[in-house]
Amino acid sequence: MNEVYTVVAQLDANNYAVSCLCDTLGVSRSAYYDWRKNEFSLRQQEEIHLKPFIQSIFWEHRRRYGARRIAVELAAREQPCGRRRVGRLMKEMELVAIQPRTFKPRTTDSRHSLGYNDNLLLNTPQPIAVNQLWVGDLTYVPIVGAEFLYLAMLMDRYSRRIVGWSLQDHMQESLVLQALQSAIALRRSL
Repeated sequence: MNEVYTVVAQLDANNYAVSCLCDTLGVSRSAYYDWRKNEFSLRQQEEIHLKPFIQSIFWEHRRRYGARRIAVELAAREQPCGRRRVGRLMKEMELVAIQPRTFKPRTTDSRHSLGYNDNLLLNTPQPIAVNQLWVGDLTYVPIVGAEFLYLAMLMDRYSRRIVGWSLQDHMQESLVLQALQSAIALRRSL
């Protein structure tokens, strides 16, 4: 913005109308006159005061704090400032927080040398009764206070009901076998 005001000042010195110049360049005339007086507004003074605090908190937390956390930290240090304002000031100072990657455990080993099977269900007709076709899947469930657990489940394709499941902290064959055993025990009783 200083470059625009400098151009307006140069043209103002050559007796051009300030109002026309400001309208043409899309700047406020009152802001230009404030700039010319070289006085900072109260808001600009606050931002000049806040920038070192923001920078200090940013580096104190090793670039891990973004605008939200810094705004909370500023409030705790009795320097209240809104999240958007902190974000704008961080952008002006070119401070970019590190975004940690979210951890997603792998449930599929795609690099095995066992080969791949065709989808046998692709061309088969829909089941017409229960227990004709079961399908299974593995996934993980995030747990509060822990990392995650693995969930294996079997579903009856006809009724679309879960007929067996198992939840464990590992992804070994016993996880799937336990889900299958629970499905067999449930469906035998029917």
